[in-house]
Amino acid sequence: MAVGEKGTILTSPDGVTWATITSGTSSNLRGIACGNGTFVAVGETGSILSSPEGVTWTTIPSGTSSDLRGVAYGNRTFVAVGGLAILTSPDGVTWTTRTSRASSDYLRGITYGNGTFVAVGVDAVHTSPDGVTWTRSGPAIFSPPMGALNGVTYGNGIFVAVGWYGYGIDAGVGIVVTSPDGVTWTVRNPGTFRSLSGVAYGNETFVAVAERADIFTSPDGVIWTGEDPGISSNLGGIAYGNGIFVAVGDTGSILTSSDGVTWTIRTPGTSLNLYAVAHGNDTFVAVGESRTILHSDPLTAAPKITTDPTSLIFGM
Repeated sequence: MAVGEKGTILTSPDGVTWATITSGTSSNLRGIACGNGTFVAVGETGSILSSPEGVTWTTIPSGTSSDLRGVAYGNRTFVAVGGLAILTSPDGVTWTTRTSRASSDYLRGITYGNGTFVAVGVDAVHTSPDGVTWTRSGPAIFSPPMGALNGVTYGNGIFVAVGWYGYGIDAGVGIVVTSPDGVTWTVRNPGTFRSLSGVAYGNETFVAVAERADIFTSPDGVIWTGEDPGISSNLGGIAYGNGIFVAVGDTGSILTSSDGVTWTIRTPGTSLNLYAVAHGNDTFVAVGESRTILHSDPLTAAPKITTDPTSLIFGM
């Protein structure tokens, strides 16, 4: 890894034992998804990487310099979003730039469900059946603009998006919005002043993560209960797979839970910020920033740390 390189990638078969992989990118990675047997990670300055198993990664030309924040797979298509950019790919390798109907909206997250892509961001929601043709919608609370949605998921027949809204004394109030179709949205109250950063669905439960390690669970996206994971770091991403939730965050925070209520703190052997996590091919893959390279024996829980001597001068 060259001086100042970033882009941490960690892999785990179970969310417990993690190995760090060299990404080969100079950008922080912000989003990841798995589809059709392929992982795709996206990040700052238009960075896109693909991998068949989450270990060997290839840097892919994206054709954009926008900071990409989210990626999803559906309808035999990958869709990556961030800032003003929307890109599509049939295989994670060849990408085409698309245009949303409202070019002033900054997109931050995306999911696929019920035959529809739903992309969320600052004061807006966009929907598409194929990733090519997009329609703008949005909850009434964003008129006038006063908030942002950071993450979105689909489960139990509804879309659930999370973020924050407000200004003045209400600045930074956490928000949840739900929709059966991605077009008509209802505002819910998760009962927090923290900005919600990510959400996932599994085991008949929605789980949202937030600043200062706040975690919230809901059976239906409407009624939310706060949980205590036992740490204080900001949490930025969450995924469900193989019967467990995995949440990741600042300073290398990784938590696992089977139900979203009782959480176990894991030790991946890194203090780097982690921004997103995905499950696929029986593997969890987490992405974020990078300053060192860490290796762990998959047969042991205690990782061995190897510092790349070329990365001792850290670039942010």
